[in-house]
Amino acid sequence: MAVTTHVNAAHARTIRLDIREITRRLNASLGGTLVASLSGSKDHKLPYRWAKADGPAPKNESMRRLQFAYEQWTKLVESEGEHVARAWFIGANPWLGYDTPITAIREDRFKEAGQAVQAIIDDTFSG
Repeated sequence: MAVTTHVNAAHARTIRLDIREITRRLNASLGGTLVASLSGSKDHKLPYRWAKADGPAPKNESMRRLQFAYEQWTKLVESEGEHVARAWFIGANPWLGYDTPITAIREDRFKEAGQAVQAIIDDTFSG
């Protein structure tokens, strides 16, 4: 029950944020290059333009990836801290077949990436 409540709370907080704010926060935490990569953009400056009030909006598939990434970031930071959260996003991950979570998110492997976050939080491995 507590896990479900935690997941639901993180999701609810994420969907209440404007995509520009989500992008600003991810840019500040991960940097534009990683945010571009996880969103599927080849332009590493595009996330900074998405974050501007008068900038272009991300496409729907990029928006889904940004929202998912921010939700996972939030869960990790609350449970493990910013250092662990950043390391989780950029490191080879055994729960993802040693792909990085950045790659998994870009490939829309949300279920796998979400399970990998939960495994870190719970300190478990079932792969």
